[in-house]
Amino acid sequence: MLTKDSVMQRRSIRKFSAKAVSVEIIKEILEAGRAAPSAKNRQPWKFIVFGGERKDELLSCMERGIAREEEKPLLPESAKGIADCRNTLRIMKEAPITVVILNTNGKSPFEEINSDDRITEICDTLSIGASVENILLRAAELGIGTLWIANTCYAYPEITEYLNTDFQLVGAVAMGYAEEKPSARPRKPIEDIIEFRM
Repeated sequence: MLTKDSVMQRRSIRKFSAKAVSVEIIKEILEAGRAAPSAKNRQPWKFIVFGGERKDELLSCMERGIAREEEKPLLPESAKGIADCRNTLRIMKEAPITVVILNTNGKSPFEEINSDDRITEICDTLSIGASVENILLRAAELGIGTLWIANTCYAYPEITEYLNTDFQLVGAVAMGYAEEKPSARPRKPIEDIIEFRM
């Protein structure tokens, strides 16, 4: 069982060693993701694991997408995040493994959807969030560092075209042995985030 320590000691890792992560460990980590609860038991997640030259190809697509976003943005109001996205790409290049996460029921965020489909999308996104948290926690228990990445949004069309998928690209997790031990990031006071109406 996960303990309070597992939850409280997990960190986002941004410096990785080049040491390989075995397929067996990756499978064990993703098995924890598969065990997550999901709305209506839809299990809307799909994980695509990249390493080596295939990871280089994926990240080359992401780099092209970032360059395109600077010239012809699909997300013009998010332009201030491009510098952070480039830093995330640097981290992903350093990590030996990148796991791409797809919503098998979702559509591109650049497509219009009706209200019913939007509710389904919200529920499936919550389910995928639970799955990813399981992945992050199990990885930490096995001594593997992770970084949960949403910056793939800046290269959405380039990455989904490379993947040859119509599934919704939710994000990615960079994975490998950590080369740092970061301190806990600040958290809002508990009084600011909890409201009791009992």
